[in-house]
Amino acid sequence: MRKGILTIAAVGLLTTGGLTACGDDSGDKAASAKTPKIGVILPDSKSSARWETADRRFLEEAFKAAGVKYDIQNAQNDKTAFQTIADQMITGGVTALMIVNLDSGTGKAVLDKAKSQGVATIDYDRLTLGGSAQYYVSFDNETVGKLQGEGLSKCLTEKGAKNPVVAYLNGSPTDNNATLFKAGYDSVLKPKFDAKEYVKGPEDAVPAWDNAQAATIFEQQLTKANGKIDGVLAANDGLGNAAISILKKNKLNGKVPVTGQDASTEGLQNILAGDQCMTVYKAVREEAKAASDLAIALAKGEKKDTGQTVKDGDRDVPSVLLTPKAITKESVKDVIADGYVTKEEVCTAAYTKFCAEAGIS
Repeated sequence: MRKGILTIAAVGLLTTGGLTACGDDSGDKAASAKTPKIGVILPDSKSSARWETADRRFLEEAFKAAGVKYDIQNAQNDKTAFQTIADQMITGGVTALMIVNLDSGTGKAVLDKAKSQGVATIDYDRLTLGGSAQYYVSFDNETVGKLQGEGLSKCLTEKGAKNPVVAYLNGSPTDNNATLFKAGYDSVLKPKFDAKEYVKGPEDAVPAWDNAQAATIFEQQLTKANGKIDGVLAANDGLGNAAISILKKNKLNGKVPVTGQDASTEGLQNILAGDQCMTVYKAVREEAKAASDLAIALAKGEKKDTGQTVKDGDRDVPSVLLTPKAITKESVKDVIADGYVTKEEVCTAAYTKFCAEAGIS
């Protein structure tokens, strides 16, 4: 595994290829008798650019390098399409299926059907609650939220804010990751609310991580707070940019710290311009590598030992959890150096000056 600015947070993964082999069972032997083929269902291309610009690219690279057949499709936030794609993939002979669920109900139905057909399964990025995936590959999502809470707190201190009013733009209520992010940032911010250091402002979840809805919701929050919002905990860069668009309308951008996540080109540009406080970088290349290593093995009828598990009810799900990194203006260059985005994408004409100031050359 190539060195990036993130590392896998599990001693059990520090083996050849990041995973250690286990013995086959009868189901694995049956799978190995078939031609290995991997199916991947991505959730959408609207909530975050990463699914098409990063995940698809890195997964394709891995599958091509391994010489295995694959089919990557995007459900575009349509639950019916998600299930139809899964049915087609199973009928089409995939031996391993990797999904990013739209919600746990739809995800569980797909995983259970795949299992009944002898297809190996992986939850990618989002855990399907009550599901039957054999593996889960993601980041430590509570740590993602904790980094956001810490980042916002640091920015509020730098602004000299006294008893700041903090608004929340939470992620989709159907995404377990959003629940984990919130648990992380609540662990940092709730004690400050309880101690009366901060004031809890408006809080809303954004359905389907929809950025247009997020802008409407935040505008309503700002109105409800009579314009008195001093910090915004936005669960990802898309929601953060939605809040920033409303702050710009009210000439408050740069004055009100806003968080994010995903280290999107837009989010990084907002940070460089001073409109966004921070983002969280999740090295998708490493996540895709860990997932593709598992998928390739499963497609061939093999099992792997990840050395970690995550609780889903009474079930321990073998997992690979990666470590996220907080990104501020000073470290935007690290994301570029890691190959996640290019200097040309981030440092367009409007941001050339800001890039130079941030040491991006």
